[in-house]
Amino acid sequence: MKKILFPTDFSEVSTNAFIHALEFAKIVKGELILLHTFEMPVFDNQFFPENYMVIFESIELSKFDMFKEEIPKLRAIAEQRKLDKIRLTHRLMDGDLLYNIKKAIKEDDIDYVVMGTAGASGWSEFVSGTNTGAVLVDIHIPLLSIPMDAVFKKIETIGFTTRFRPKDKIALKKVLVIAKKAGATVKCLYVKTNNSDVSKELIKNWEAEFENEPIEFYVITSDEVKETILDFILYKDIDILTMLTYKRSFFEGLFHPSLTKKFANNFDVPILAIHIE
Repeated sequence: MKKILFPTDFSEVSTNAFIHALEFAKIVKGELILLHTFEMPVFDNQFFPENYMVIFESIELSKFDMFKEEIPKLRAIAEQRKLDKIRLTHRLMDGDLLYNIKKAIKEDDIDYVVMGTAGASGWSEFVSGTNTGAVLVDIHIPLLSIPMDAVFKKIETIGFTTRFRPKDKIALKKVLVIAKKAGATVKCLYVKTNNSDVSKELIKNWEAEFENEPIEFYVITSDEVKETILDFILYKDIDILTMLTYKRSFFEGLFHPSLTKKFANNFDVPILAIHIE
């Protein structure tokens, strides 16, 4: 059974992402491990020599009580969606979020991470310094990031951009595993610019290799790469966009607010980030 780590702060963003996490667990036949982290405030114990531990214990207790209050709400959501058979376990950890995510991944042998990204500016923040962005570049397992306004819908189409490199093929095969379990099609896009060096023969080789798989290949000639990808996502009804983390700088530009402004009411597509060495 696959193990899915779901970091949550019990915010509206996280609650929405939890629905996606449940549905993803159903697809991959997995279980969810809910992770809530908190950082203890720094006290100088010379000013609290007698009450130092009392202060820390009271903070820990309050976090634990909040944790106990929120978990039943998530279980109720699972029950409402008839997904209450999915196994849920919990971790409450003190310390830095990224450190604890990496620790949980190692200790629990995690296969996937699912987490939310916040607000209208979430896409640019996702790849430029927020918690989700930090996780993106520091973990080596697939990460499904859910924007706040992404309403779950059945995954039928997974977008995948490529330059037909060997690294891309490794990632494509990983995506294909998920697509088959979801009964989805992978739409693979290559934006051919004036400087493109990919041969027609290489493209045909890929098409031949995957001809019996639920993959469709699209080659679009354009020097406006980022805009072409955004148009492709919208007009091909992409439900999840796959990004490869070695392309992080490219996606920083792709999701820049100046580009996404015209898509503000539509661009709420979850991102599946796959790490490739």
